[in-house]
Amino acid sequence: MNWLRERIHLMWHVAALCYGAVIGVAAAQWIRADIPGWIAGLAALAIFAVIIKTPQRYMIVLAVAAGACVGLVRGSGDQAWLAVYEPLIGRQVVLSGIVKDDADVAAGGGLRLQIIDVALGERSLPGQIWVTIAKPGNIKRGDRLRLSGTLRAGFGNYAASLARASVLKIKRVPGGDPALELRDGFAAQVRRAIREPEASLGIGFLLGKKSELPPQLLEALKIAGLTHIIVASGYNLTILVRLARRLFEKVSKFLAMFASAGLIGGFMAVTGLSPSMTRAGLVTGLSLWAWYYGRKFHPVVLLGMALAITTLWNPSYAWGDVGWQLSFAAFAGVIIVAPIMTAYFFGRQTAPAIGQILLETLAAQLVTAPVLLVAFGQISVISLLANLLIVPFIPFTMVLAAGAGVGAMAAPGLAAVLGYPAQFVLSCMIAATYWCAEQPWAQITQQVGWVGAAAWYAVLLAAVGYMKRASGYRLRDASVVE
Repeated sequence: MNWLRERIHLMWHVAALCYGAVIGVAAAQWIRADIPGWIAGLAALAIFAVIIKTPQRYMIVLAVAAGACVGLVRGSGDQAWLAVYEPLIGRQVVLSGIVKDDADVAAGGGLRLQIIDVALGERSLPGQIWVTIAKPGNIKRGDRLRLSGTLRAGFGNYAASLARASVLKIKRVPGGDPALELRDGFAAQVRRAIREPEASLGIGFLLGKKSELPPQLLEALKIAGLTHIIVASGYNLTILVRLARRLFEKVSKFLAMFASAGLIGGFMAVTGLSPSMTRAGLVTGLSLWAWYYGRKFHPVVLLGMALAITTLWNPSYAWGDVGWQLSFAAFAGVIIVAPIMTAYFFGRQTAPAIGQILLETLAAQLVTAPVLLVAFGQISVISLLANLLIVPFIPFTMVLAAGAGVGAMAAPGLAAVLGYPAQFVLSCMIAATYWCAEQPWAQITQQVGWVGAAAWYAVLLAAVGYMKRASGYRLRDASVVE
């Protein structure tokens, strides 16, 4: 009992409040709370005021309950809001909406889109819908489309879907999206210096744009467990932040933070706010803010805060957005599991680069595996080898691809010559990817239910707990911006 009454750092209660909010949002799929949001918010504030006065260990249960109440009310409100689609399912409709992200090319040559700011005539509809279009077209992020088709039930985090829709009108925003124009303009310069499909892979490394990669290469990357390298995420932001800090930290800590924050905001504007990019920007921004004041977030606290902020902002993330789930699972693997494994196997010594890559890849795979098996019934077995062959060369390749793009702008006549080094390295990467994907044992297929996933995580938590205790590693020492 004395252990329960020990005073602990208030941030653990903040973390408990955040994890409770995520639990509440997720539970709103099955439990509805008809309580005004302001009442739930006031109740949570009152409970947390008590916790602040008495930050003892047993108060964590109360913090989880307060967070769950807020999350349940927030999620219930969105569930009721999305119910407006029910009378429209199965009907022929004409909808308008804005393209949220880059259109993906489907296997049959059509397009797959995510539409937000949905409207049925003059009536606004909540959430986002999934749209497939049979014929490809020049559709960009930010375009407002007028679509016709039969509305179907949604799935995952989509309120509804519109299959094989007809595009009645495309309206481009006056002045366009400057960040998008900058990205596409630079991508065009890279293509002048590097041939396809190497150019699209290099652009994927630099800008997280994977929509123009050949379907067969995308499939090979998936089988080899390498899709994360072409998704804009925390890896890109970490490279940018570390570059800014090395350039400006000796001049001024404030300048280093200001430059890093500017690079984070600019990169997010260029790549778009996908779930993985939203998570990466939020986590990197919070870590950078703590670094500026000479502090560090405990990884467990940082993970909980990022989870809560994103789910309270958009509850549908917790209701089936596999991209969001994989992004946070991979982050938990890299920032929590990997450092503990490194300390267990290497002690106080610095792990060699190859060992670090292997452990981080293994940690991310162990944490994301249940999500992949539940959602897709497939998991890459060869990903450790594939990541070892590819990942160490990505920063170098990004420099070469960026240099090729800049060179093509400065000296168009020499574009092919300037782009040859990047062309060669990217060709080797593609060859290695296809080789990995072609191995008969590269991927296994096994459908797993939520019970199996829970058992997997239970065993993983027990193993990680043992390694942490045996190594004596302190997780508070981990940082995403160091």
